[in-house]
Amino acid sequence: MAAGLRHTRPGVVAGPTTGGVILSYEVARQLGLRGVIAESRPDGAGRSLQRGFRLKSGERALVVDDVLTTGGSVRETIEAVRAAGGEPVGVAVLVDRSAGGVDFGLPFFAATEVEMESVAASDCRLCAQGVPLTRT
Repeated sequence: MAAGLRHTRPGVVAGPTTGGVILSYEVARQLGLRGVIAESRPDGAGRSLQRGFRLKSGERALVVDDVLTTGGSVRETIEAVRAAGGEPVGVAVLVDRSAGGVDFGLPFFAATEVEMESVAASDCRLCAQGVPLTRT
């Protein structure tokens, strides 16, 4: 993952809690950079850099996560980087489950891709049983 987007010349690596933390720190270590964490905001409105993590104005940030499905946590991390004054320069994930269906407008690298079946809500047997959808 580190080699896949080294050419973007990041100055820091950012990962979302919880799945992206370990991977983002390891990618940062391999690139000789520091890592920062984008945590869910207490008010539930996206993510932000907390616990004293800071970015320099314009600092180039590579966003790293474990599994890409809808892109929600990566998008929130990109926005957290921007809100902290950084410049997102790429996204790397361990597993892309989106079948190439998510575009962040940044260079993208996936270590592997996994094809996952998706069904419409009208065809979902769990939906028909009233089991609520939980997004993580």
